[in-house]
Amino acid sequence: MQDLYAASKDNQAFLHARLNLGEDVLNPYKEAIDRWLWPDVFKNQNTSVAKAKKALTDFKKAAGTAQGLAELTVFYCERASGFSCDVALDDEAYLSALVRMFEQALKAVAALPEAQRLSLWSRLEMVRDRSHDIGYGVGEDLDALLAEHGVHD
Repeated sequence: MQDLYAASKDNQAFLHARLNLGEDVLNPYKEAIDRWLWPDVFKNQNTSVAKAKKALTDFKKAAGTAQGLAELTVFYCERASGFSCDVALDDEAYLSALVRMFEQALKAVAALPEAQRLSLWSRLEMVRDRSHDIGYGVGEDLDALLAEHGVHD
């Protein structure tokens, strides 16, 4: 077990999430999402929707808790919309992935007990508000998804 743990950071993140070890088992997954959705443009880093989504898939395999998945999908939306606004990103695939993940986040949050939903709904509404600055109809798409899922300001 020790050799498996020492073999890679991915193994460590998996074991921490599976066994609920440490203070924040979501942190390694958030770091991966952040790296691939909000890269350091001054270091010529690129975005990668596939690698950001892989962090979600890895978490599902490791622990897959409803609360953790809801948090990670909301975090994904926050980072993607923030980066898009910050650098005036015009990557259609990246923005389409944001809209799709926003819908997944809405579903993940809706599946939680009511007491856990409020702060996540609020964060998603902030993502929607910010997304009106992106253009390409992203804000309008997120408006429609919120209405479709019965979430109102």
